[in-house]
Amino acid sequence: MTDHTPNEARVIPLRPGPAASGPPAPPAAAPREPLWRHLVGDVLRKERQAQERTLKDVADAARISMPYLSEVERGRKEASSEVLAAAAGALGMGLGDLLARTHAELVRVTPRRSAVPARAVRNGSAHDGLCLAA
Repeated sequence: MTDHTPNEARVIPLRPGPAASGPPAPPAAAPREPLWRHLVGDVLRKERQAQERTLKDVADAARISMPYLSEVERGRKEASSEVLAAAAGALGMGLGDLLARTHAELVRVTPRRSAVPARAVRNGSAHDGLCLAA
């Protein structure tokens, strides 16, 4: 008969694999870049808290609803430029200040990649249009 017990499956490998190391580890996922709305919300919240102001105070000054401002701060809403300008203004900043701080935060939290020289980027491509054919 057979040399294995009836309830055991017999495995016949199709090709030799690594010796008892287990299944191969999945490739590491590339770190995800943060969403712009999360960064904008973080900057707004940090500035509001630095000024020791409440959501209600800033929302009233910006003439937007408190629940909406809360959602913007938590990165749940993609606010229009008008809403962002109003919230920034209520905090004593201009829209440019808010965007500059948000950009700085993006640069701070995003891992560095190999840079493509700015002069080589045209129409979203890093190629300069030179094509060689045989």
